[in-house]
Amino acid sequence: MLLLEATNLQIAYGSAIAVWDASLSVDTGEIVSVIGPNGAGKSTLINSIAGLLRPKDGRLMFSGTNMTTVPSHEFCSHGIALIPEGRRLFVQMTVEENLEIGSYVRKARKHRLEHLEEIYTLFPVLREKRKQAAGQLSGGQQQMVAIGRALMTRPRLVLFDEPSLGLAPSVVDTMFDIISELRSRGLSVLLVEQNVLKALEIADRAYVLDDGRIAGCGHPKELSQQSHIRKAYLGL
Repeated sequence: MLLLEATNLQIAYGSAIAVWDASLSVDTGEIVSVIGPNGAGKSTLINSIAGLLRPKDGRLMFSGTNMTTVPSHEFCSHGIALIPEGRRLFVQMTVEENLEIGSYVRKARKHRLEHLEEIYTLFPVLREKRKQAAGQLSGGQQQMVAIGRALMTRPRLVLFDEPSLGLAPSVVDTMFDIISELRSRGLSVLLVEQNVLKALEIADRAYVLDDGRIAGCGHPKELSQQSHIRKAYLGL
């Protein structure tokens, strides 16, 4: 069932257009990856879907609601959660305090303790470090906190912006396993990722964004067999 539908989005910084006429969709329980080179507009696109940037033109529908008319601070309440590039934790606050920030959304408040237990079950290491300052954790553990904080909001769609950035290679596989686990729990995922092989490996569908425009879309296996994508993004 269609959950998110972006149609002809145009996103700008002042008069500078960063994303042109972009259309994409995410179904319920689906992982959709957006791949492309640095500077293609991937983070701009996902930040707009998260409500951080208002599109200059186009339409963004989420679960039947036209989100272009919804105030930015209400996107989270509608069920859209973002794990931003670089994690953006409150590094001097404890792990548990960072997680509890996600429960400030009204619909999540009364389930705070229940959701904390779910996060600690998903990430047992965070239970052990719950009273430790988030800035003292490893990169992989900090990413777990960022994911947990997003899940505390009770989202239906989770947006990932470069989740493997800055992580040790040994941690990257674990991170993508976690993203796949979210799908198995019924969540939808929109993933922006520089690790093209990993992004295509776990996706149900994928879009190629190049120079601010959608340059291709389809099943990951089909995309990976296209010669220009193999050459430009896979190094083959």
